[in-house]
Amino acid sequence: MAIEWKGVFPALTTKFTADDKLDFATFEKNLQAQLYAEVDGIILGGTLGEASVLSNEEKFSLVKFAVEKAASKVPVVMNIAEGSTREAVRQADEAKKNGATGLMMLPPMRYKSDHRETVTYFKTVAASTDLPIMIYNNPVDYKIEVTLDMFAELAEQKNIQAVKESTRDVSNVTRMINQFGDRFKILCGVDTLAMEELLMGAHGWVAGLVCAFPKETVAVYQLVKQRKIDEALKIYRWFLPLLELDIHPKLVQYIKLAEQEVGIGTEHVRAPRLTLVGEEREHILKIIRDGIKSRPTL
Repeated sequence: MAIEWKGVFPALTTKFTADDKLDFATFEKNLQAQLYAEVDGIILGGTLGEASVLSNEEKFSLVKFAVEKAASKVPVVMNIAEGSTREAVRQADEAKKNGATGLMMLPPMRYKSDHRETVTYFKTVAASTDLPIMIYNNPVDYKIEVTLDMFAELAEQKNIQAVKESTRDVSNVTRMINQFGDRFKILCGVDTLAMEELLMGAHGWVAGLVCAFPKETVAVYQLVKQRKIDEALKIYRWFLPLLELDIHPKLVQYIKLAEQEVGIGTEHVRAPRLTLVGEEREHILKIIRDGIKSRPTL
């Protein structure tokens, strides 16, 4: 299955049972809700997927399960977030063996690589596989920016096809288009900037709150692309207090709590993360429940 790198790509949470095992039943329930809402692809093992606490065995079993349950309806993309180039190459190979359609890739983890090292890392992995790749550009959380100069070098690698744009700078969409035209597909990676970046020409949305509100997320995307801006704005303005849950260090806990409240997930997380308690939990619950109460009719 080819990837067009456009539309809504949920960054799915990884579901756990109360005793810290992978919860495939709840994962499938959420996946089916995403497919019913007509998302355009799914991403596994990203920031929301708690990649840093998954074993390789868990990660690949989740890919295999998702590929089976998605049944070729949408592409399945696996995230690679590794410190070692050798391990990243190995994971790309395993992703393909387990049926993944494409890869999302962060720069090297834990070591702040320079320009040459970052470009070499991406090129080495891309040269090792024929899977299409989306670069995850998030210097705010991961401290390495993939600059325009880096993308100019990466353009030589044909299977590096897209970018998850998470710099928090909306004008970066225009910079990318001005310099590269349609060479790289651009997918907004920050929920609170999604409509703005789509209006500026982004091709898609790697979304977080879609995990709890798939229909509303898809509606915003489709309405913007149909240039029905007033209709999109009405939903987006309702959505914003919920979308802001995506830009907090505890986005995993917040979004999982939202999934639980709408009945397509649980709030179980893996340590060192802990489920919310006390005033913080009540505050986040109020935001979620207020949103559910005023949910627009689509």
